[in-house]
Amino acid sequence: MVCLLTLSRNVYAEVGMLFRGIWTLRRRCCTGPLLLLGIAVGLFYHTVTMDRDRTEFKSSQRDQRNKSAVFDYKVLLKNPERLVSLLEASQTDSSVHHSKHSCAGKAIILTGQHAPTDTEVQLYQRVLQQQGYQVDQARYAETSASLRQDRRDGRDWSVLICLKGSEKSCLRKINLAHPQHRQRVNIIPAFAGAFLDMGGVCRFLTDSQLSGVTLPIRPSACAFSTSPQEGTPNAVEDEWRQPITHSRSDDQDLNVTVNVYVLVTSATPLTAFVHRTALVKTHLDKTSYATEFQAFFRERLGPVLSLEAIEHMNHVISDILKAALLTTKESSSSPRCQLCFQLMTFSLHYNSSLHPVVVKLQTDLHFDGMKDPHFDGRIAKEYMLEDVLKLLFPACNSKVVESSLPFRTQEENQKYGDCEGPNSLCLPPDEMHLLQQFNQHLKSPGPFQLLYPISPLPDDLGHDLIQTESLSAQDYGWRPALMALLQELSLYYTRKHQTESFDDPKSLEASDTLSGKGRCVDPHLRQLYTDPPLVLMPAFNAWEKVYRAEVPFDVITIRIRPEPVSPNCHIHLDEHRGPRMANYPVGLGNSRINILVMDESEAEPVVMTIYTLHIYRESRPSLPMFDEYVMCSFVQDCGLIVRPDQTCGLESIQGMRSSEEAQASPQPCLSGDEPGRWVVPCLSCSDNRTCDWREVAWQPDSCYHPLLDQPQLQTCMMDRKVLFIGDSTNRGMMYYLMERVNTTLEDWDKAHDTIVYHNLNQGRTIASYSYYPQFWLPKAQRPTFQRALQQLLERSQPLENSPKTVLVAGGVQWLNLNHLRTIQQVLQREGLEKIMVVVKSLGMGFHLPVDGIRSLPLNGVQGLYNVNKNILESAKHLGYEVIDTLSITMGRYKEFLQGRCACHFHEVYKLPFPTAAFQRNLKILKRGEDSRNSANEQTGPREHEEPSSQPDVSYHVKGPVNAVYSEILLSRICVNHAINGTLRQQ
Repeated sequence: MVCLLTLSRNVYAEVGMLFRGIWTLRRRCCTGPLLLLGIAVGLFYHTVTMDRDRTEFKSSQRDQRNKSAVFDYKVLLKNPERLVSLLEASQTDSSVHHSKHSCAGKAIILTGQHAPTDTEVQLYQRVLQQQGYQVDQARYAETSASLRQDRRDGRDWSVLICLKGSEKSCLRKINLAHPQHRQRVNIIPAFAGAFLDMGGVCRFLTDSQLSGVTLPIRPSACAFSTSPQEGTPNAVEDEWRQPITHSRSDDQDLNVTVNVYVLVTSATPLTAFVHRTALVKTHLDKTSYATEFQAFFRERLGPVLSLEAIEHMNHVISDILKAALLTTKESSSSPRCQLCFQLMTFSLHYNSSLHPVVVKLQTDLHFDGMKDPHFDGRIAKEYMLEDVLKLLFPACNSKVVESSLPFRTQEENQKYGDCEGPNSLCLPPDEMHLLQQFNQHLKSPGPFQLLYPISPLPDDLGHDLIQTESLSAQDYGWRPALMALLQELSLYYTRKHQTESFDDPKSLEASDTLSGKGRCVDPHLRQLYTDPPLVLMPAFNAWEKVYRAEVPFDVITIRIRPEPVSPNCHIHLDEHRGPRMANYPVGLGNSRINILVMDESEAEPVVMTIYTLHIYRESRPSLPMFDEYVMCSFVQDCGLIVRPDQTCGLESIQGMRSSEEAQASPQPCLSGDEPGRWVVPCLSCSDNRTCDWREVAWQPDSCYHPLLDQPQLQTCMMDRKVLFIGDSTNRGMMYYLMERVNTTLEDWDKAHDTIVYHNLNQGRTIASYSYYPQFWLPKAQRPTFQRALQQLLERSQPLENSPKTVLVAGGVQWLNLNHLRTIQQVLQREGLEKIMVVVKSLGMGFHLPVDGIRSLPLNGVQGLYNVNKNILESAKHLGYEVIDTLSITMGRYKEFLQGRCACHFHEVYKLPFPTAAFQRNLKILKRGEDSRNSANEQTGPREHEEPSSQPDVSYHVKGPVNAVYSEILLSRICVNHAINGTLRQQ
């Protein structure tokens, strides 16, 4: 500084003397232009002299500092503990400095093709917020207010996450904005073009700098359409493969493809880590599965050869990364994003050799080979992303915590460069931060293992070329020292971790997060995964226990997989022994799923936490009808074709535009299995979204089912006993009958045994029920159908051997011809062969792939039609009444209500207040009747027809499909045995 001041004073003095001389000369003979030229020449001469002296001074000073720094680096390399101490002390100083402004800074997520509600987007936001970042979202860089070039308000971003679909926008922004200190981006620009497919060959392999260098990679590894198993071995693979020389059986040799997931934390210099989870597919497997690659190699090769195989794997990946960086030429105007990071997937193929060949290379995380890549793959990916984020962005503490490490003394400042600020090693700020980051990653690697640098720098020509060419002229004095420090840190922590594992033999077992044998200390969920993804309300939070979600009508199944924070906590759905992951059928209306977080470390499992998910499924989309409409019909839904010989979906019906055009009334149906179809008014039969589905009705093809109002029904049911035997679908018909007869349903129970109701029709009608089959009991302990029927008859005594006694038998899909013969034999033995028997045939159900219960494939569902037809014909041959519930339910199979079998078309719920009357619209049409006119017919009592006393509790049986076949049941019970004139003919 003294030299500079002296130099400046001399320059000013000389310039002053020169100016005075010229001014004197001007008075004598010089013109104006000549005077100005002289002044310019003088100033230029002295300026050049001053700049040259200043440059020589700075160069001499920099050289002196570089020599001192290089000497000090050699001292630190011999004492790595001091190096780590300096890095952590300087990082503490830096944290104190930055904490004055903010805890961590601002993070920007560019969602691209993702919706803001996607679990991947929520994962980034949740983890970054937990780590102390303020998170903003935008779809692209151009639409992000925080990334606009004209912003000068000081709110700079710290992290930029570019998700799928936003990469090009993100790269444009990186090229325009020079990343500042501590700014990170999840894309390395140097890799953006290196791994493109150039006519079936990886782009970096076409570079002339790699001529003569043999890399263990297929030329087509960067091709987008090439799968890891495609193609045949080429010369490159044959050159690199060396057979395994060890005495093991042939079935344990390596013939496997392994997907390895690499995190590159810096490109210049190269630092990279590999995640311990890999995707493995052997030649015997049809799909890939996730496992720890170290455990896989150890199981296949043993402890010694497994270490060798992992070492070869690390070297192969490192060589390819360095080759790609070598061939990437960055222009002087393009900034180098030193703190950018990149996730990559390397697919390596082993064929009886420890030397793998890269068959696929992708600059993202891919889990396509899994059995269910859309669900299991997404979960595995998000697990890995969370590990990455927690490694790169450790939790930020806004409070300044005094470090336990010693701060630098004045003597140390002088010894290690006397640099200003917290920079102990006199490195540029970005390199200093990179060194601190690398030290932090090695100190707490989590599920990551260091990939590069892990060994002394190779001496062969190819690697020397890669190292030398990646340096720019201005970095040449610093880069070797930085690389040496990075390598020394890697060796230091490698020795340290090895020593710790030897000192603590339980550390390996404790680190095995997949064992799940410890106590459940943190009984919370880390995430709730569903397929299709649900929009949870509120957004998922481990401390929130109750969630709600809505799904559209066409979503009929939900796969749910809750993931606990701790692997020692076990998840069970709905009950203590429920599955960890399950497919759930989602009925119309509300469904509830309980998620139990349990501690199973003791002999008796303990429920620690219960989460509840309420799912509301919307009704079928419907439009209100106007004056102009057409009547459409359908037999079956195109989503599940039960009868391949019949058409599916809506068809136009001619002659049903209005009641005036209705055809002449046909005769009442003679049987409950008359062919029919569903009819509904629509604006167009080509679009079911234009229909008024509130007016959908069942219409037999050539007859009608008489409908009874309440007085007629009460008269018909007087002094009758109606016995029901079957499953819950039969029970639903019974409760519908009870509500219709009594106006209100005062008693209700999910009976799974035998129950008798005497309070019907002022005590003049009795209903009884026996559950069959009791599937929850062991097969040897289940009562037979004959035993269940006899018990029902005994509990319902006394019984009259006449049509006044009605037996209704049937269920979803258990009924067969043997049951019909059993009914006949038991009734004859009990002297009840003259009673009325109504057979409810099969129904839709068990057609969804639900965990824990049987499910039918499509051909199995189609086979039900023939079975159902045989049951109906056999029952009528025995003189029994029938109801064809399969034909009625198959067209509306999506409209099931709660229940895992997807077979319930009824639901009993408690009314908000007791009532004695209930309006209902019964949708059973005669041929040619207008649906809109029939909707106003009330077959139940009027609202003002209330009894003198109201019950304390009232229930209601809802479900329009159940109402249709229940009304057919009432019609068949009453039509042949009622007094003439009591039936309302429609």
